[in-house]
Amino acid sequence: MILSFIFFMILFLGGIWLMGFAQSLEDFQAIVFVAGLLITSLSLAFVMRQRGSATRRKDNWSGNPTE
Repeated sequence: MILSFIFFMILFLGGIWLMGFAQSLEDFQAIVFVAGLLITSLSLAFVMRQRGSATRRKDNWSGNPTE
């Protein structure tokens, strides 16, 4: 759990860095920015779907526990 958190934190910060770095590029700004946005989004999505995380609610829409 800790190793996956560290891995996805590095991905998250790397994605934010890519979005900032895209502003200083002459060419391919949009591609680098979108890559940073996708990396940031995917890192958040994988962290939130971890088993046993705080995002697993008992009162979800279906009414059944998620475990």
